[in-house]
Amino acid sequence: MADTRTLWLALRSLFTTRPPTRRGGDARLGPKGERIAARMMRRGGYKVIARNVRGKAGEIDIVCLAPDRRTVVFVEVKTRRLAEWAVDPLPPEVNVTYDKQQKLIRLAREFARRKGYEDRPLRIDVVAVQVPRRGKPLVRHLEDAVRRR
Repeated sequence: MADTRTLWLALRSLFTTRPPTRRGGDARLGPKGERIAARMMRRGGYKVIARNVRGKAGEIDIVCLAPDRRTVVFVEVKTRRLAEWAVDPLPPEVNVTYDKQQKLIRLAREFARRKGYEDRPLRIDVVAVQVPRRGKPLVRHLEDAVRRR
């Protein structure tokens, strides 16, 4: 019986209609994760100063001031749908690859230079959001997740 349910859930996920993205996922999932992350940051005492900031190397999802109001925090949000049938899904944060980390470092420097924040402490965090079909999302805030080597 459990095997039949697992198969049915897997097949259902293949044939559900969602607005497609370039990679074939749900186009609303990324923005939803970013809203959840921004809300969590504000509740944690951070002040969101910018969202979806475009730079030469790409985009920064969220830029905040830390609770100390001095540290500038760049937040990369990774959102994934939490499949009911997945046994041990990889967490979203594993998708912050070495190349992505290097892009984030370049973007953070560019933003700091443009806005005059070069004299402030800078930090890059990752917020991982796993959204189940029903219930509350699982949210993890990984402080100082990306560092220069």
